[in-house]
Amino acid sequence: MSSHFKYLVLFIFFGLFSCTKDVGKVQFGDYPNEIGSIVKNKCAVSGCHNTASYKAAGNFNLESWSAMFGGSSSGSPLIPFNSKFSSLCYFVNTYPDLGTQNLPIMPLNGTPLSHDEVSIIKNWIDNGAPDNKGNIRWADDPKRKKLYAVNQGCDVVTVLDSETQLPIRYIHVGNLASGNTPHHLKISPDGAYWYVVFIKSNIMQKFRCSDDTYIGDIPLTKVADGSSTDPLDDAQNWNTFVITKNGKIAYCVSWPDGKIAAVDLENRKLIHSLGGQGVPHGIVLNATEDKIYLASQTGNFITQLDTSFTNPKEIILETGPKNAMSSLDPHDMILAPNQQDILITCQTSNEIRVFNIPTNSVTLVLKAGEYPQEIVYSKGTHEFFVTCTNDTKMFPNSNGVIMRIKDGGYGIDAVACGFQPHGLAVDENKKLLYVLSRNISANGPLPHHTSQCSGRNGFVSFIDLNTFKVLPKRYELSVDPYFIYSRP
Repeated sequence: MSSHFKYLVLFIFFGLFSCTKDVGKVQFGDYPNEIGSIVKNKCAVSGCHNTASYKAAGNFNLESWSAMFGGSSSGSPLIPFNSKFSSLCYFVNTYPDLGTQNLPIMPLNGTPLSHDEVSIIKNWIDNGAPDNKGNIRWADDPKRKKLYAVNQGCDVVTVLDSETQLPIRYIHVGNLASGNTPHHLKISPDGAYWYVVFIKSNIMQKFRCSDDTYIGDIPLTKVADGSSTDPLDDAQNWNTFVITKNGKIAYCVSWPDGKIAAVDLENRKLIHSLGGQGVPHGIVLNATEDKIYLASQTGNFITQLDTSFTNPKEIILETGPKNAMSSLDPHDMILAPNQQDILITCQTSNEIRVFNIPTNSVTLVLKAGEYPQEIVYSKGTHEFFVTCTNDTKMFPNSNGVIMRIKDGGYGIDAVACGFQPHGLAVDENKKLLYVLSRNISANGPLPHHTSQCSGRNGFVSFIDLNTFKVLPKRYELSVDPYFIYSRP
């Protein structure tokens, strides 16, 4: 081979190599170049959000695309497909036409990003915030273990990742422009679908768990367009529901409209409904799923009826006559693993009452903290957990406690957690109890950032199921996080 030919080959080789580099596929690590040029030059710099100094900058590392999704001290500053709920955008934005603005402006003590730069970041996030190869975080596993929390103040459901406990998606729900007020959510026993009901809408909505896509509405009333003169045909205030073990039917209650509805979840159809049920809130099925129990949130009784909505029977939970004037006010119910006891939170008397199905009577009364609300059970620890939302007496400087009830003997203890805690979910895989704090009172913890919705952001805290100790972290959510459920 001649020397001239050798030099020609080397020239072509290095020329191709140089051209490949100029394409810029890896100029900014795993960031797309357009994003990386902004973040690496203005955010992930010395003293701010780089690997050397991020712990003093809200624990938010922007050194790489991968590190960015490790979250921050307050949760997830970036939510793929949703710049409106990505607080990163709030702190770099100084332009009213581009949405919410928060202080302090980032880069701190530096030149604010240009209008084009903020727009580039927002558009990138709304397109999933992919890396330089097109990968989108948390979109790789359709069987991912997740948790779902409804935000009453924002018409969204927050999706949380079980592995990291971070918020990873915000899913818009409801059929109105705004003000649907999602209240309750459950996941099918096989983990394939999640369902949500609303206070200000007469539908249930169905979503797929694998990718959180919307499937369709399920009517909870005979008339869904408001054309009926019968108020029961257009009932709203749908508060809670229960799903059968085979995942095919749900039973829903409307408070205070006094209505119960059975729906076909597979075909998305109303099966039948019944009015005149007082003020129902909590609902539970017996072990054989032929009986429904409804808790009258205003009163001292529960109602038992067949799943065909026949043979209703009121059962008083205390000595004396039926009383609809708030003596007990049962809120939530759960069937115990022995399949014979129903534990009932009573929000006015501050008790948990244990109702025994075979004897048709209350067999035990447990004293609870102030305003007991939701109750869940851990199969792993064989314990029940209850949120006592308004308790300020059990622990100094607290505003809400979580009670732990031992299964079997029903021994009880408590720990202070959160601020106005309400929703609970057990993650058996990670041995964690998720606690949602509504934080709607002005004297609650100051949110890390403002919200896209009117009101104060709430947050989620975590309790170690094995030790019953509150973990030293909490993540901010949107306004009024109310109910949460774990994917099986």
